[in-house]
Amino acid sequence: MTGSVVIVGGGIAGVSTAAALRAGGFDGGLTLVDDGGFPYDRPPLSKDYLAGGKNLRQIALQSEGWYDEQRIGLVNRTLVTRLWPAEGKVELSSGALLPADRVVLATGGSAARPPIPGADSDRVHVLRTSDDADRLRAVLVPGARVLVVGAGLIGAETASTAVRLGCEVTLVDPVPLPLAAALGPDLAGWLHGLHTTHGILTLRTAVERLADHGTRGIDARLSGEDTPRRFDAVLLGVGMVPSVDLAVSAGLVVDRGIVVDPGRTTSNPAVLAVGDPARTRHDGVLRPRAEHWEAAQLDGVRAAATILGTTPPASTAGWFWTDRHGRHIEAVGHLPQASHKVVRGSFDDPSFSVFGLREGRVVAAASVDDSTAVRAARRLIDRGLPIDAGRLSDTTVNLRSLLRG
Repeated sequence: MTGSVVIVGGGIAGVSTAAALRAGGFDGGLTLVDDGGFPYDRPPLSKDYLAGGKNLRQIALQSEGWYDEQRIGLVNRTLVTRLWPAEGKVELSSGALLPADRVVLATGGSAARPPIPGADSDRVHVLRTSDDADRLRAVLVPGARVLVVGAGLIGAETASTAVRLGCEVTLVDPVPLPLAAALGPDLAGWLHGLHTTHGILTLRTAVERLADHGTRGIDARLSGEDTPRRFDAVLLGVGMVPSVDLAVSAGLVVDRGIVVDPGRTTSNPAVLAVGDPARTRHDGVLRPRAEHWEAAQLDGVRAAATILGTTPPASTAGWFWTDRHGRHIEAVGHLPQASHKVVRGSFDDPSFSVFGLREGRVVAAASVDDSTAVRAARRLIDRGLPIDAGRLSDTTVNLRSLLRG
């Protein structure tokens, strides 16, 4: 297959699209345009990269030589300013026009900034790019007083890294149990409790106002408190805003994300969208955006299949992971959808798993330091196999044997 494809965005969704196109036999022109530097993986930004354990080269999604080997034109530190789908062109910030029979928008998003008075201070940080991580790392010194706003994945992981670096960390979130919607209340409560165990002050509250006092620090007034608390730095870890400006200017359908069909095609058949900004309409129903690494990676594979006219990969239960305080947590499916749960091991064990069942079948699972359990659970979910709860909870039973019925 020939022609030309331009991919806008160098995150995991964009790079996966390019890789899948070449692997699938696409022989046309292929260009990846990114407004950042060399394409890198984002999950380490709140962990190893932020702690200084890895550099950008070590978290690159592919080596420099790979792009040449795959005949992918890599255009760094350049913006795409406009799409011309009818003319088969993409306009760059330099004014140059690239030929593009198909365009794949892998534009990602920007860190959300809630309208908190005083949040424009230089002491207030976000964490979305390597530049953000470099700036934040400079202030995460031993003894630094750090306020982390938001106890979701980014906030919790950054809080864990900061306390490991010797900072005094306060973590605030008005949600009673962060991640309970994905993990269920029991496991979410255990996970959130790790912060206290490791010396992080966790408060169920919100930030009402910030006030920068120069070299003396920044004050944060929290809901329900009369006296402000003083910090050296503040991190806003409250989610992301999808980048949809190009889609809007091109006249594509946008509804809290770029609306796509299951094949990742937008309202203009010449344009596809993948990753964080894409929102799927399936059987007339708009689904929430999936903001996880693997979802973005699979989006790229599906977009490539659409362009190539081949069969897309089969749907599979959604999966994500998080690392904090030396523990590795994985989850598949949605535990709150289960009618009852089965614990394999114990919350007091070094590793354990929680399986969610409904009508005798596994619909979700989460594990702590036990990736094998989640891999097995995913296969059980995808196959819809009936399961014996007693065997599932028995740690002497090999989980792979359950896949044989």
